[in-house]
Amino acid sequence: MKENLNPFKNSRTGKIVFILSIIVSGYWWLGQVINVYSFAFVGAIYEILWLPVLLMLFLLPIISLILLIKEKVNVRSLYIYSMLISVTTILFMVFSK
Repeated sequence: MKENLNPFKNSRTGKIVFILSIIVSGYWWLGQVINVYSFAFVGAIYEILWLPVLLMLFLLPIISLILLIKEKVNVRSLYIYSMLISVTTILFMVFSK
């Protein structure tokens, strides 16, 4: 019998959702840590991106859950980690400051 040598066999979609979750989390974390309005250009970019990033913050856990259920709840899936990152970021936003 052929054994599965790759324990984390993830699809391209799983990798994209996981990377987007990390980017969104980093965006909100940097927005809390750094004064983005100290430079006009950085503040303008931050203001342009905040609505799409906010939508992704709340849509990515839902998408991850749907895709995880379609994958029949594989424990080694990147969708679980994506959901954990997104939920942690939401909790960080709610309970910070």
